Amino acid sequence: MTDEARKKPKSGWLNVAVDYGPLLVFFLVYKYFSPDEDGNMTGEIFAVIRGTGAFIIAAIAALAISKWRLGKVSPMLMVSTAMIVGFGALTIYFQDEAFIQWKPTIIYAIFAVVLLVGYWRGKSLLKILLEAAFEGLNDEGWLKLSRNWGLFFILLGIINTTLIYTVSFEFWLGAKLWLFLPLTFLFTFTQVPMLMRHGLDLGEKEEVLEETPPPG
Repeated sequence: MTDEARKKPKSGWLNVAVDYGPLLVFFLVYKYFSPDEDGNMTGEIFAVIRGTGAFIIAAIAALAISKWRLGKVSPMLMVSTAMIVGFGALTIYFQDEAFIQWKPTIIYAIFAVVLLVGYWRGKSLLKILLEAAFEGLNDEGWLKLSRNWGLFFILLGIINTTLIYTVSFEFWLGAKLWLFLPLTFLFTFTQVPMLMRHGLDLGEKEEVLEETPPPG
């Protein structure tokens, strides 16, 4: 084992908590403030706003904890925190059901466009965001990963848009936890064989899963 490997801070459960803890905080706060069965949409929006405020605070806290306990803040964590704070602030400002539901589709579309345009130009933005978690991956692997994530974000956007028109607001909100999160993990698992064919060391698989971007 190299000196660099010995000095590398252990991640494990702490990385998972940093990445997904804020999302859990959002749902706990939302459930606490959500109205009962007789509640109206105004009550639902109130609960979402409170949950979003807690989400922002938890995301900033997670970033600080990552720096304090792990000695680093990954580019992906910085980007996701910036988007949580930015779009969360807009959610609190507008307090509008339509904006809340369309926000994930907008985020997925932005990521899809950036990744696919980069792929067509022969450049991988993911290499900048995730290089530390994909050591050994060659340029072809990075391009394929960018393409696949870009297409996956398009799929998520389509699913989100479909749910907006077909299910209730509360059902849609729950889908962020029981549908989008499992889909994201499943997609990440399907990429591991391709990554290994393009140079990724099997020993890095744990970090690959830890750097899975959370759903919007």
